[in-house]
Amino acid sequence: MENPSNPEDPLQKLRAELEAARAENERLKARAAAKKAGAVKAKPPPKAVKEAKEPKQEKAAKAPRAARVAKEAKEPKPAAKSKAARTLSRKSPDRAERAAKGKSGQPAKARRKGQQEEARQAAGAEAEVEEPLPRRASGKPHYLVVVESPAKAKTIKKYLGSGYTVKASVGHLKDLPKSKMGVDIEHGFQPEYHVIKTKEKVLHELKRQAQVADKVFLATDPDREGEAIAWHIAEEMNHPETFRVMFNEITEKAVKAAFKDPGRIDQKRVDAQQARRVLDRLVGYKISPLLWEKIRRGLSAGRVQSVAVRLICEREQEIRAFVPQEYWSLHAYLAAALPPEFVATLREKDGQKLVPSTGAETQAIVAELE
Repeated sequence: MENPSNPEDPLQKLRAELEAARAENERLKARAAAKKAGAVKAKPPPKAVKEAKEPKQEKAAKAPRAARVAKEAKEPKPAAKSKAARTLSRKSPDRAERAAKGKSGQPAKARRKGQQEEARQAAGAEAEVEEPLPRRASGKPHYLVVVESPAKAKTIKKYLGSGYTVKASVGHLKDLPKSKMGVDIEHGFQPEYHVIKTKEKVLHELKRQAQVADKVFLATDPDREGEAIAWHIAEEMNHPETFRVMFNEITEKAVKAAFKDPGRIDQKRVDAQQARRVLDRLVGYKISPLLWEKIRRGLSAGRVQSVAVRLICEREQEIRAFVPQEYWSLHAYLAAALPPEFVATLREKDGQKLVPSTGAETQAIVAELE
């Protein structure tokens, strides 16, 4: 058993520490109360007379202690700095200031924003600089090839080698306007095409390259969309030597074989794509508002789904309007001298179509035939 009178007793030591902590807490409370009372009772120092021009340091020295305490209480304390910031500020104040504001004297966030804006402007300026036209070797022809994908352009350029400039249209260059129907219904559904706003620079570059090319090869995708893209490009370039090449695989053998036997734009494929596009516009612009009104805004009607839905609805209406009617059919099993037997169905009587509607009527016909 522990001796309570022993000074090294842990319990006694803990009690002593607790009493000391309580005493220190009471002392701090009393000190805080004294400061608060001094700040409340203190009056601001009287204003100095204008004629008496005393230095600011002397005024601060003569101000009572309570006023200084009140001023310190009113001023907000600066935000606590991180450990790294405190260490940096203690070791090198100039370096800490430069890290906070940057070399230009601006905050780091504003400086980064300015750098990003400068980078965007520089990128725009580079984009506006036109690529120099290719230099033609003396006595050698130069050709322009237009594809849809930039990735395809790099591969095909590698296969064709020098003497060819390969450019990408990146999809369609012209389309129907978004702000209106764009289809003249009164004059044979004639479409009205406009150059897409975001493709004006691409088209301008293609025209520039076509000016120095002896021939233009349109190698867009071998489908209706690719044929329409090639047709639009040919219309805008208006080059006298424009050819169409198609290949189903991006290999050196297939590409070179296509360029050995170029063809012309297939107008039937172009018309097929135009018909699809016009139907899209007619259905979308005329039926979509009905969907917004009846179902939900933002829905879009398609040329295929809309027709299919109409066929289903019409068939359902026929099913619901159907009235069942009784009818009979008369069959005879006949056999000749030579097999096989066969079934004959009564269709007409005296040149008129015969469809018995009751069993009694059918039995009367059977009796008459017998």
